[in-house]
Amino acid sequence: MSETGRETMGGTANGTANGQEQLIIRPARLEDAPYLAALYAPYVEQTAITFEYEAPGAEEFARRMEHTMERYPYLAAELSGELAGYAYAGPFHDRPAYNWAVETSIYVKQGCSGRGIGRRLHDALEAELKARGFLNMYACIAYPEEEDEYLTRNSAQFHAHLGYRTAGEFWKCGYKFGRWYHMVWMEKWIGAHEDAPVPPAGFSRQN
Repeated sequence: MSETGRETMGGTANGTANGQEQLIIRPARLEDAPYLAALYAPYVEQTAITFEYEAPGAEEFARRMEHTMERYPYLAAELSGELAGYAYAGPFHDRPAYNWAVETSIYVKQGCSGRGIGRRLHDALEAELKARGFLNMYACIAYPEEEDEYLTRNSAQFHAHLGYRTAGEFWKCGYKFGRWYHMVWMEKWIGAHEDAPVPPAGFSRQN
């Protein structure tokens, strides 16, 4: 889940300044897993933003984090010292020709929208991916034919605002809460596609 609120954070490393909340984006740690799992659970249980049916527990969430962090960035957002969101990248496809492309995910704690957290997480994730040599960012987004209490079009609008374009749409491919939902793929290029690209950090060139 991503949100489109403008950045309004401020402050210093010591907490708050001028009454504004302190937002810090940092690398996620495995000890964050219980808190991030709790942040993610309402999206599984109460929305169609994710097509999972059962929320993973802290142990499973940590396992997923550890696997992702072997090759890809995983970031956490702290809002005045409390975890308020996370973002990470993973393989777009497991075949080596896709090594320059990633699928991204962003989740913001419910009740924290409109504070610029999603934008800050995305900007930090994009910068890290670019520094590692990745070229294509993809977002797989649940999309309603008509907005309802489980799903809006906010995520697609958020990504469009950040420069993504719609690359594909799949109709009625996800079933949750007794309803069918569409899914869209959105794409953003963050680097030049050279004839002989250097592999991203952590990958070897095979062709």
